[in-house]
Amino acid sequence: MAIDPGSRCPCLSGLGYGECCQPLHRGLRVAATAEQLMRSRYSAFAAGETAYLLETWHPRTRPRALELDTDRVWTRLDIVRTARGGLLDADGLVEFVAYSRVGADRQRQHETSRFLRERRRWFYLDALDVAAD
Repeated sequence: MAIDPGSRCPCLSGLGYGECCQPLHRGLRVAATAEQLMRSRYSAFAAGETAYLLETWHPRTRPRALELDTDRVWTRLDIVRTARGGLLDADGLVEFVAYSRVGADRQRQHETSRFLRERRRWFYLDALDVAAD
């Protein structure tokens, strides 16, 4: 699903997609923090950016392929907390709640994700805690 660069970024940072997550999706810059990577990955799910999701997944846990549910519409992201994951950290945690819908069915995913920083790049490692309803 293409997102207009002038529209609000799906990660709800308050910036337009063209200023916020799109440059990361296009490889024009990399995420500076674990939270920024988490937000950009959420936006990648919303935008159908499968290649970006795989590229930012740590090689140790990355699946060979990823198929996104094209019927799912991502509607909101709430960051609950972060631990570490800053400019000088090697790892970090981001707890978040992601909201979506498929048709009239609304869903919520509450997750705590782990991130690693290697060679100045952040990668999604895995989820410690996932609850969906």
